[in-house]
Amino acid sequence: MKKSAAIVVSMLTVTSLLASACSSPKEPSKASPGAATADQVSEAGVFPITKEKTKMKVMIKGSSIVENFATNEFTKWLEDKTNIQLEWEVAPEKSFQEKLNVAMASGDYPDILINMSVTPIQQSIYGKDGVFVPLNSYIEKYGVETKKMWTQVSYAKDLMTMPDGKIYSLPQINQCYHCSYGQKMFINQTWLTKLGLQMPTTTDEFYQVLKAFKEKDPNGNGKADEIPLVGAIGSPSTSIQQTQLDPFIMSAFVEKDFTYKLVKDGKVQVAFNQPEWKEGLKYLNKLYKEGLIASQSFTQDKNQLKQMGMNPDAAIIGAVPAQNQGNFIEIDSARFKDYVAVPPLKGPTGVRSAPFQPYYILQGQFVITDKAKNPAAAFRLADLMMSEEATLRSTVGRPGQEWDKAAPGELGLDGKQAQWKQLTTFGKLQNVHWAQAGPSSRTNEFRLGQYADPKLPLETILYNESKQKYEPYQLDPKKVVPPLFFTNEQSEELANIEKVIADYRSEFFAKSVTGSVDIEKEWSNYLATLDKMNIKRYLEIHQQAYDAWASKK
Repeated sequence: MKKSAAIVVSMLTVTSLLASACSSPKEPSKASPGAATADQVSEAGVFPITKEKTKMKVMIKGSSIVENFATNEFTKWLEDKTNIQLEWEVAPEKSFQEKLNVAMASGDYPDILINMSVTPIQQSIYGKDGVFVPLNSYIEKYGVETKKMWTQVSYAKDLMTMPDGKIYSLPQINQCYHCSYGQKMFINQTWLTKLGLQMPTTTDEFYQVLKAFKEKDPNGNGKADEIPLVGAIGSPSTSIQQTQLDPFIMSAFVEKDFTYKLVKDGKVQVAFNQPEWKEGLKYLNKLYKEGLIASQSFTQDKNQLKQMGMNPDAAIIGAVPAQNQGNFIEIDSARFKDYVAVPPLKGPTGVRSAPFQPYYILQGQFVITDKAKNPAAAFRLADLMMSEEATLRSTVGRPGQEWDKAAPGELGLDGKQAQWKQLTTFGKLQNVHWAQAGPSSRTNEFRLGQYADPKLPLETILYNESKQKYEPYQLDPKKVVPPLFFTNEQSEELANIEKVIADYRSEFFAKSVTGSVDIEKEWSNYLATLDKMNIKRYLEIHQQAYDAWASKK
């Protein structure tokens, strides 16, 4: 499965972020712990959740591989089991943050937000204003699965708890080994073999390989249609840029974590204002000028990238930055076997680093707003989604059809007796699961307990590629900026800074690589612009939060 779990503080635009409703936070009834009926729900762990059919309005981020959330098989199972009927508003996948932005600013938001990646900053601000319902008492009273998850994932409770001591959302736990090395590069091994080339290990060797891909007709069709290197755009403020050019390539020039930051000698810094970043830009500009990087890399999305990868006439892609092959080809296609991972490249100064994400939690996956008339029932719905059965149904599909229990003797990814097995490939348009949207709990034991099925080799391949090629060059976890919490004042100040910086960094990167700006001439102006955007204050706030985090260790 492709989705990586990593915590990140990313922002909506400041105007809408700071707009909030004025209602007071809803706490559960003060009735005695045994009186679940005061909350109009059944006892903890008892289903259905409500006696009468209960309607709840939901906003969810859309998915290109979910046909219809309203008629989805997992939705039907969830509604039948709980007696809660969901009324759907699907936010566009590419602009879901803007949709949330408008809804929160106008006050026209639903009872529940699912898979909207509500950040800790947003939780703090809207929680303070009473727009988001605190879940602490509901977890204490009804959180059967949430509390079970806390015993399995030691850091989860702390990372779910905001500075005010309140919990405003349930997360997605995904202790995905290969995702923790999610900034990979894949290359066409068939082309390497045909041209008698070795796997590149340095930036110079990578350049030579791409040059050969362009000039020597590795697909053998007699046409100059090969695309040596291509990527796709993503959100500049997300934690995992699965198909963008900079995460993998720049790690050969400067150490960084998934969020372009680094802790060095106890100080938080960003990678994109370092001199080494400029050298990486110059390297990529060289590749672009020689026609080794497709111009579409800066305009197309992942769906367009996959169309390129599945070009019907012949394979035309040489190398692609991606978390997994499913980002650019169909997993069950004949071309799947052609692409293998490139190990981290060694740069001109000896840097060779695999960005590493040790925190397997995606925040803000289920948030209850003050519009909910029965927040206890909404929470119980969320808690159910953290169970193993609901997790399998929401991420894989139906038992006996998309997954099943493993038979005795079937070994998992970790070489031990497997617990479950996947029966179908992930990534195609379907209507049986939610494509990993919303809260769920996939612990390390759960992920590695998947049957290593030779007929469905993706998970096995990704595990082995990560273990053999990336783990040896893993960024020191002590250098990774941990999930940080900010005070309300810090959160509001960051809302003015973070997205502006992320957008500008992404814009300057594209212009530098494509030659729209002269890197040497514009570098000083680039740094000056970052200063004007208050990057020093941005780092100062992160440093304060990091120091507070470190003081607890």
